[in-house]
Amino acid sequence: MNFSKLSRALLQRDFTRVLAARSVHLNGFVLSSDRRQTLSHGQKPDWNRAVSEAEKIVGYPTSFLSLRWLLSDEIANVALHLRKLVGSNHPLLKTAKGLLYNGKNNMQAWGLIVLLVSKAAGHTADIPDLEQDKAAGVLHSQRALAEVTEMIRTSHLVHKGMVNLQKNTEESGDMVFGNKIALLSGDYLLSNSCSELAGLRNQELVELMSSAVRDLAEVEFVGPRDKQNNPLPAKPNLEKVHQVTQPCENGIEPLVVSDALGNPQAEWTLRHVLNGGSLLGKSCQGTLKLAGHPLVLQEQGYLFGKHLALAWQACLDREPFLPSSSGPFSLVSAPLMFQLAHDPSFYSEIEKGKDSVDDVDYEFIRKTVMTGPGLERTRTLQREHSAAAIDVLNQLPHSDARTALANIIAAMEDL
Repeated sequence: MNFSKLSRALLQRDFTRVLAARSVHLNGFVLSSDRRQTLSHGQKPDWNRAVSEAEKIVGYPTSFLSLRWLLSDEIANVALHLRKLVGSNHPLLKTAKGLLYNGKNNMQAWGLIVLLVSKAAGHTADIPDLEQDKAAGVLHSQRALAEVTEMIRTSHLVHKGMVNLQKNTEESGDMVFGNKIALLSGDYLLSNSCSELAGLRNQELVELMSSAVRDLAEVEFVGPRDKQNNPLPAKPNLEKVHQVTQPCENGIEPLVVSDALGNPQAEWTLRHVLNGGSLLGKSCQGTLKLAGHPLVLQEQGYLFGKHLALAWQACLDREPFLPSSSGPFSLVSAPLMFQLAHDPSFYSEIEKGKDSVDDVDYEFIRKTVMTGPGLERTRTLQREHSAAAIDVLNQLPHSDARTALANIIAAMEDL
């Protein structure tokens, strides 16, 4: 057995184990037509249950949409090299784990969202039969777009897993090796997503998704950063701090950055529209374009994806401030940004980290945020974006797919 076959066999074995574990979970529940309003009768929402129900509606677990790419010789070889990083603290390992296992942080649910929107909205009557995947209730091109969405997001997260190695310091060989794997793996996924997107032969869709990739790159240059390249909030501007302005959005045009910096809430919104809201929104917009829907509905699809991504991010931003939490966290998370809006002088604690994150007193910041208005305002922010997503969803006809999307949003509220 040659090297490529060996590495592929090892990766297939690992994926088979994960798939078997997921199957046990998925086989425990079947959604039937008389239970479409599962959460509408006061039942407590559950994230894993909501995702499992949704996966059954589209016909397969979408965490494996890109399995044919992940089992290619190139990625199989990458997986074999990843074993060399086990025992190191390179962040690429955490990213790889997130690709394989479920949870509320599961990035792979994005393809599922795109497919559910596709199925909930349906398609126009002039779509050829050969283009339709009637078993799943979506178009073959829509499934391909869902794959593209996952590959773009995964490549972005893999690239973000690179460590910023400082000059004139002797770094571990594991860190250098991990950076090489992260760079090449992310590039491979991104190049495959571009190839798949080009194969759809839709110039407008290519431009739309290209602008989403541009946004993912641009977010890495928004606002100040420390020497390790971690994002820091801009210094609050007293003239802006109580203004609630949203980023100026105009189709595929770049967002206006300068207007948001200095206004903590607007800055948070800008960062996360660029960092994921744009990708999910434009993927939902693109899937409605493929289905032949009018521009007005396509724009509503964008709004749904954007608001859902922002609600999701607000939910994740609350986690580091739970009572049992400890350790470092993002200094541009929503609760901290709201604390800065409440008390701009608190920015002095952020400035301590410009040279090194080791100078930041994370526990003091956590305690201050937990006693301030930041957490409650983050919950309010999440509810606002969830409500905006539901408003768009209610414009679609009743279906299992629409209910599954509503259940996922409801489950986020309970996380």
